Amino acid sequence: MSDSSTSRRDFLKASAAVTAAAMVVPGQLFASGSDALRVGLIGCGGRGNGAAHDCISSAPGVTLTALGDVFKDRLDASAEHLEGLLEDRFDVPAERRFTGFDAYQQVLATDVDIVILATPPGFRPIHLAAAIAAGKHVFMEKPAAVDPTGVRSVLESSQLAAKRGLAIVAGTQRRHEKRYRETIQCIHDGAIGDLVAAQCYWNQGGLWVHGRRPEYSDMEWQLRNWLYFTWASGDHIVEQHVHNIDVINWAFRTHPVKATAMGGRQVRTAPQYGNIFDHFAVEFEYPGGVLVQSMCRQIDGTSSRVSERLVGTKGVSNARDRIRGEVDYHFSERDVPNPYVQEHTDLITSIRAGTPLNEGRQIAESTLCAVMGRMSAYTGKEVTWDFAMQSKLDLVPKTFAFDELAIDAVAVPGQTPLI
Repeated sequence: MSDSSTSRRDFLKASAAVTAAAMVVPGQLFASGSDALRVGLIGCGGRGNGAAHDCISSAPGVTLTALGDVFKDRLDASAEHLEGLLEDRFDVPAERRFTGFDAYQQVLATDVDIVILATPPGFRPIHLAAAIAAGKHVFMEKPAAVDPTGVRSVLESSQLAAKRGLAIVAGTQRRHEKRYRETIQCIHDGAIGDLVAAQCYWNQGGLWVHGRRPEYSDMEWQLRNWLYFTWASGDHIVEQHVHNIDVINWAFRTHPVKATAMGGRQVRTAPQYGNIFDHFAVEFEYPGGVLVQSMCRQIDGTSSRVSERLVGTKGVSNARDRIRGEVDYHFSERDVPNPYVQEHTDLITSIRAGTPLNEGRQIAESTLCAVMGRMSAYTGKEVTWDFAMQSKLDLVPKTFAFDELAIDAVAVPGQTPLI
């Protein structure tokens, strides 16, 4: 790993130097000659490895040619794992394996055509800006950012990508899942009438956690345990529940105008759980006064529920595969494409067709919705869309180094200020 200190301004200065897709079944694309595509992976954790495998498997003529991660042990493990899976579609010699905080810049300096951005979300706006400046197509994992400052950066990058003819596809795989797409289209065609309410949920048990080791600096520990630090993950309402919130925005074809929320840290209170909450409940208000209930929880021993529900004047739908009401509909097709692969197929199809997808705005807006919910829960205040869009809240450290890094206090509603 690199122990050099890098500022966010340096990141951006160095970087300057360097609609939903039509469904195509994976494996039905054909590539030769100039259709060959080289892929670089930035962020070699579990999700990055999964995204790289899905991308390379999604179409012929796609090869993994560069890897980058802040930690050498993660990069080495990723290289061994992916080489075994991808075989001759893995072409990453030692000179195209990069570590340290500047690893993303080194990946972008290679001749890759597409980059996968799969580092902790706090880095996403910086890495996206760098990738677009370097002229690369992008697959980026959700969420797009952890704060309003990052969301605005992603919106700017999305606009620049559109001008430069570059693709941005986000890891909101439901947007590429056939059963969701057909059901939402029925809803948009009026199958349940006008939407008058909705609910969405991501309630589950706990996730992995890494305890601190004596040799870890503050920064290293927080990065290796990134789920539990708001600056790195955005909290689980942003990092995970954004999936469900994105489906609601998709169905409504807009974003909420305000959020009122509550939440807390009831069970995961030990220092190893950083400074995030373990449960949230949000009331989003959409245009026309339509209210949407949102819940998410990560507490062991509790019941699980990951779903959406849409209520209209003529019926109800689970958004995924069923409508009940004046129109009864049930998606029953079997052997549908894996949406985690399909999103990459759609990305590659759009690049090869010269009609690059750009999902930057939609994932930025869904991310800001989740951020609004967190801001409201943390402070106990109502948060409007306009306030959040203009908020100066900026959680990401100003410099990146394996050094001391203070942990923000756990938020206390009624005491934590709304910024």
